[in-house]
Amino acid sequence: MAYIEQESITLDRNDNWLFLKKFFTSPKTIGSVRPSSKYLAREMIKHIKWNQVTSLIELGAGTGVFTDHIYKLKKPECTALIFELDREMRKRLQKRYPTLDCYPDAGKIKKIFADYQLKKVDCIISGLPFANFSEQERLDILDGVVKSLKPGGMFVAFQYSLQMKNLLKKEFSQVNISFVPFNIPPAFVYTCYKEQLPKHQGER
Repeated sequence: MAYIEQESITLDRNDNWLFLKKFFTSPKTIGSVRPSSKYLAREMIKHIKWNQVTSLIELGAGTGVFTDHIYKLKKPECTALIFELDREMRKRLQKRYPTLDCYPDAGKIKKIFADYQLKKVDCIISGLPFANFSEQERLDILDGVVKSLKPGGMFVAFQYSLQMKNLLKKEFSQVNISFVPFNIPPAFVYTCYKEQLPKHQGER
């Protein structure tokens, strides 16, 4: 038991060093000097109904703080697609979570959907640093998120400010915001829901 605990500590330290290195070499794509805390991770997944989720996407997986929860909590039949642009981080994720499929470019999501015979997904979890992107980049990413979600689907993202509040409220029918002080830096979690189709309409 002591060996397992020590191994977990080592992995965490390695992740911290990797994250710090990436922050200084690529600050636009890494939003913080440290990976997300366990408190933030818990808040991010708090409202996901794992027994109902059959398809899920993670954007900007980083060192895998949220990926670890996805790996442990998703149903075996749930399709989970993990996106991480950084090659070194992506290789670590693939090694650590061999049953999850990792991809570099979320811009090719339509083709990837076709490969999995997916039309829409139930849930999208995002660790992307929207504050570091241009306004057009933010709009493009959110447009892709909304189009990828099923009616009633959930989008969960964290940010270090309320900058995204108004934009998300324009894109989603419901936006709930919570605050996580035990994170470096403290973070806001946005839990957003896509509008449901009227009952007389079905998905086409």
